[in-house]
Amino acid sequence: MNYKETLDWMFNKLPMYQTQGATAYRKDITNTVLLAKHLGNPERHLKCIHVAGTNGKGSTSHLLASVLQEAGYKVGLYTSPHLKDFRERIAINGTPISEDYVCDFINKNKAFFEANELSFFEMSVGLAFEYFVKEQTDINIIEVGMGGRLDSTNIITPLVSVITNIGLDHTQFLGNTLEAIAFEKAGIIKSNIPVVIGEYVPETKPVFLAKASEMQSEIYFASDLIGETYPSALLGDYQTQNKKTVLQTIKVLQDKNLLAVSETDIKNGFLNVIKNTGLQGRWQQLGENPTIICDTAHNAHGLKIIINQLKKEKYDQLHIVLGLVNDKNLDEILPLFPKNAIYYFCKPNNFRGLDEAVLKEKAAQFNLIGQTYISVSNAYQAAKKNANKNDFIYIGGSTFVVAEIL
Repeated sequence: MNYKETLDWMFNKLPMYQTQGATAYRKDITNTVLLAKHLGNPERHLKCIHVAGTNGKGSTSHLLASVLQEAGYKVGLYTSPHLKDFRERIAINGTPISEDYVCDFINKNKAFFEANELSFFEMSVGLAFEYFVKEQTDINIIEVGMGGRLDSTNIITPLVSVITNIGLDHTQFLGNTLEAIAFEKAGIIKSNIPVVIGEYVPETKPVFLAKASEMQSEIYFASDLIGETYPSALLGDYQTQNKKTVLQTIKVLQDKNLLAVSETDIKNGFLNVIKNTGLQGRWQQLGENPTIICDTAHNAHGLKIIINQLKKEKYDQLHIVLGLVNDKNLDEILPLFPKNAIYYFCKPNNFRGLDEAVLKEKAAQFNLIGQTYISVSNAYQAAKKNANKNDFIYIGGSTFVVAEIL
């Protein structure tokens, strides 16, 4: 199979949360353990930093990778989901895995995948770990897919574990309380491995403390320990906390002599994060006059910060291109959005996309008024056509919406 055929097979033949939702969720890591054994347990030969959390884990992972690249390390980076191309998920020093490697890996192991009904995510994790071993990376940043305790990435033993924050998302899988979700995320805390917590609330701190105590792991609360941060190419207000999380993580690595990183490496890593890693979709400016910003925030915890940042912007009229997936709590998300904006409701081109007419009808209950469009692209073009040079266009609500306009 060529690259397109390989991806089609991966996307269509196997369960994948990104397109199918609940049916793709695995309740244990038995298959991942089986796959790791089949591949010769590559995870045992990797130095890793493991990053979990409701929001910010992608930015935190990319910032860590950028800093360590500046320090001269060969850095593997595994993240999800991708925006434009599957290969974004697996990169070394900002260079995505080759199409040929993806094809060879799938073709070589296809019979095993089919016989054991492996999921898209399980295969992707195996691919990343094998690739990083083959390419002899120095350090690897591994982002959790969903949750932590039962995530396929949780077969690694990292140098340090990182949990960015806890919010209500994927509640159908992880639980519908902050404590329950914190328990799932805390599942990445390993015996005698230090853990850095980015943000906590009264409900989640005891969960983290209890798990760290059980595992005899040193625990560091970045929000309490880090004051000032450095400027970064990532401009969203929410990046302040992600930067604190990264600074505390690097400090742990330094203090324990696990990796050598200078302050200059940190400063340059923050400033060059987009150039070094190719990260997109985080308060990313796509145009000016009118100002056009997109962001992948897609749950109440993340959107709340985004909307607060929107309120600080200066403009004559706000235009919002909005699309959501169908498993989000609209009663929790829609009240966050400003009523004085013109809305362009659309459905992301995805199995889980929420119908634009349903979104418009529900939004009207919260006095969010606008028109529906048959695609994200049409909605975006209409917003650009309607906006004056002193206006502001925001595109978001889902990773998939952002992906379609980048």
